[in-house]
Amino acid sequence: MISAPIRILFGSLLGLWIATVVAAESPQSTPGFRFVEEPEKGILTLYENDRPVLAYNFGDQLKPGVSADRKRSCYVHPIYGLDGEILTDDFPGDHHHRGLCGAWAHAKIDGKTTDPWDLRGLHTRFRRWIQRQSSADGAVLAVENAWVLDDGSEVASETFRLRVHKASEIGRAVDIKWRITAADKPIEIAGRKDTYGGAGYGGLMLRFRDPKNAVLTTDQGRQPDSNHKAFAWADLSSQFGGSDKMSGAAIFVHPDHTDAPVGWTLRHYGFLNPAWPGVNLFTLQPGKPLTLNYRLWVHRGDANSGSVRQAYKAYLRTVGSAGSAKPSETTKTRLVMEVQFELAPGGRD
Repeated sequence: MISAPIRILFGSLLGLWIATVVAAESPQSTPGFRFVEEPEKGILTLYENDRPVLAYNFGDQLKPGVSADRKRSCYVHPIYGLDGEILTDDFPGDHHHRGLCGAWAHAKIDGKTTDPWDLRGLHTRFRRWIQRQSSADGAVLAVENAWVLDDGSEVASETFRLRVHKASEIGRAVDIKWRITAADKPIEIAGRKDTYGGAGYGGLMLRFRDPKNAVLTTDQGRQPDSNHKAFAWADLSSQFGGSDKMSGAAIFVHPDHTDAPVGWTLRHYGFLNPAWPGVNLFTLQPGKPLTLNYRLWVHRGDANSGSVRQAYKAYLRTVGSAGSAKPSETTKTRLVMEVQFELAPGGRD
């Protein structure tokens, strides 16, 4: 028979062990970034500490009651604000937008014209994870997808890479590298050319969820809805999820982006799109990758209090201005840390 003191000691040790295991599995107890995959849902979610940051939908998604031909995959949604509010939308009632993703309204392969923006004729399909790396200071998610015609033919491959930085009190930077390579035949891409007044939308899109009192701001100041006008960056700030506080997100275009500065499609209903190549045609040649780089800046407040202009200047320092020597990865990390200090309350302007 086990004596009472030993039973008490054993019970105490068991309780401590259980508490340790539970704490280890609790999101609050794990500082830094971590991924949580839900294979049955086709969703991979990134957390910083106990807060969700964003989710990548690698499997097909379909909203109940929506036609089966509206299935979509390989996009980022939700993207969360720093206070947990959901910034992005999926399956909005007015368009075929889906969170943060890339697609063109015109893609012509071997004489066949498709509309991947509208989910017609050409779809993006998940193939494999290239990288899923997380630490206390940030995370990297890289995925390989295929462009697939309705007959199952794979006509291009793409890699979509996100480098997610640690949030400051003001904002969070997410670097985006999107690379597309045509397979064995050229692919002609363009934005919306023949309808909606030739609006030119296409490429990287960011759709917001039901913004209230939305404000569009660019490097040239506040803007109305517009098509084709060129900017270095654009921001939408609003009140989301019933909150009376402003928050938002901006897209910065890399200074070495093809044809920079590019024209934009901007909408107060909640839409940012650096619309390259607009109504012009660009041909993806087999074996010659097209690489497009951007930064997403998710912030508290409006464009002013969210330090969007300062964050863009900091972005230029981390990537180097057009035509200049590019900083090393070590230098980029140091610059990002400096940026976090400069944008923090009391930091340098």
